[in-house]
Amino acid sequence: MKSVFVTVGTTSFDDLIATVCSPAALEVSRGYGKLVLQVGRGALEPALSGSSALAVEAFRFKDSLAEDLWRADLVISHAGAGSCLETLEKGKPLIVVTNEKLMNNHQLELAKQLNRDGHVLCCNCSALRYLIQGDY
Repeated sequence: MKSVFVTVGTTSFDDLIATVCSPAALEVSRGYGKLVLQVGRGALEPALSGSSALAVEAFRFKDSLAEDLWRADLVISHAGAGSCLETLEKGKPLIVVTNEKLMNNHQLELAKQLNRDGHVLCCNCSALRYLIQGDY
């Protein structure tokens, strides 16, 4: 079963979790059967019921995300350097979502450079909604 792994690192990025867990997003499986969420320090408690097409699992933290990254067919990540580099080292397709509310959007420069170099697709939560739902 193909899976998507979403990671927010050690921070809070409720906007990203809300985007991938929205009812509209959960109804669009695009061939994926599982959604695994690493929600970090976020206040949002994702609904784990998923949809008829998509099973959802969530956790806050683990000592290592290596196993989750290896199992994933697609990774959607915040733009933290560690998360991006670890995902790319494993050769996984990566969508980097910038957290525009985090410390003056300091991750934007890294995300844009990785995108320019052809390593990732970079967007914000608004654009991710369109990507997920195919409204582009």
